[in-house]
Amino acid sequence: MTDQRKLFGTDGIRGRANVHPMTPEMALRLGRAVALVARERGRKSPRILIGKDTRRSGYMLEPALVAGITAMGGRALLSGPIPTPAIANLTHSMRADAGVVISASHNPFGDNGIKLFGPDGFKLPDEEELELERLMESDAPSHGPTGAAIGSAYRMEDAGGRYIVHTKGTFPADLRLDGLRVVVDAAHGAAYKVAPAVFAELGADVIALGVHPNGQNINRDCGALHPQHVQKEVIRRKAQLGIALDGDADRVILVDETGAIVDGDAVMALCATRMLKEKRLKKNTLVATVMSNIGLERAVEAAGGKLLRTAVGDRYVVEAMRKHKLTLGGEQSGHLIFLDHATTGDGCVAALQILAIMAREGRHMSELSRVMERSPQVLESILLPKRMPLAAMDLLNAGIARAEKRLSKHGRILVRWSGTEPKLRIMAEGPDEKVLRQMVAELSALARKDAARKDPTRPA
Repeated sequence: MTDQRKLFGTDGIRGRANVHPMTPEMALRLGRAVALVARERGRKSPRILIGKDTRRSGYMLEPALVAGITAMGGRALLSGPIPTPAIANLTHSMRADAGVVISASHNPFGDNGIKLFGPDGFKLPDEEELELERLMESDAPSHGPTGAAIGSAYRMEDAGGRYIVHTKGTFPADLRLDGLRVVVDAAHGAAYKVAPAVFAELGADVIALGVHPNGQNINRDCGALHPQHVQKEVIRRKAQLGIALDGDADRVILVDETGAIVDGDAVMALCATRMLKEKRLKKNTLVATVMSNIGLERAVEAAGGKLLRTAVGDRYVVEAMRKHKLTLGGEQSGHLIFLDHATTGDGCVAALQILAIMAREGRHMSELSRVMERSPQVLESILLPKRMPLAAMDLLNAGIARAEKRLSKHGRILVRWSGTEPKLRIMAEGPDEKVLRQMVAELSALARKDAARKDPTRPA
């Protein structure tokens, strides 16, 4: 079935703030639609949680969402800046009808986005997002409740505290972080208050970075996208671990005590092999995307497990985990899902699972991360004028065929469009990095030629 969604992408609605679709008008319509769906399910006065990151445009979109929800008789519960996984958790634990997060995650501050969670704390499936779009377009209903039936809004003063308690609860009760020094970079984003508190309350000596948001500095030269600051601080302060979160704290990049990056693949390899040894990995299966390094697959297989790959996007990882009743999955980029603890990626939860292994085994992260041997991988993202069907990019496809023939069974080529931007991602994996760089450069040039000689709006 062809995806007919126009607004929603792989991770909600996202774009330049105050430019369609990220406008107050759209947010108002979305708020009405979310409340209407809840009312149609029998909730006379649905409760809907709203969280956000620290972007200035959140002040513009939040009131519009509230207006739409209350216009349909709903009750909006406002948490203020809080991680995306906190809203997922609170939506379920408070038995709310939906959760809304205003955030563009790792994007620059000038962008914003809206993610939705259902009553179970999971992101909405494609068909439910499509139904919301239809409601937004139809202007249904023609009028909402009046008088005392109009909805209301409340500020949740304890949302952050609830999340801290929940997150600490994912750490083994018999362990403490006493004696461990960690650097935590919250990217001036949604976790700027809660993330340092989580680790400090478990006993760690915390050096906090990226905890002074001003509405414009979220993700700017900090956090998971720019972990070099954490690397420098880990070395300077002789810390045992660096934790770099993104703007909404649903993903994490770690840094070992030597200053080396530990990405999502290495974290998954470490956790999966330990869980296999302890017979805690359900069906002996880890879920990751097509972007994950072949070294991860080999490490899991060597430990007696198997890797199930999905399309890129943490929502597709979660869908596969739920379908096959699995508990561990994630992405190389740092979206890590421990379904026993969270319904979506959670950077703080993931970091705590690694810290638990470090504390229990008394070993440095640099030693633990050697659990997998990484195969060279080269990735380039190129911005093109507009999207066009990959099947219509003749020059690029011919180049891919030549590259795949050259790599044979020793490597692979992966080309895909970004889920949120008109960027083409070109990845090559194989034994020789120099050869891979040449291949990616050639394929990028061919993609640009295809875009220049074809009308990107013409059907394939």
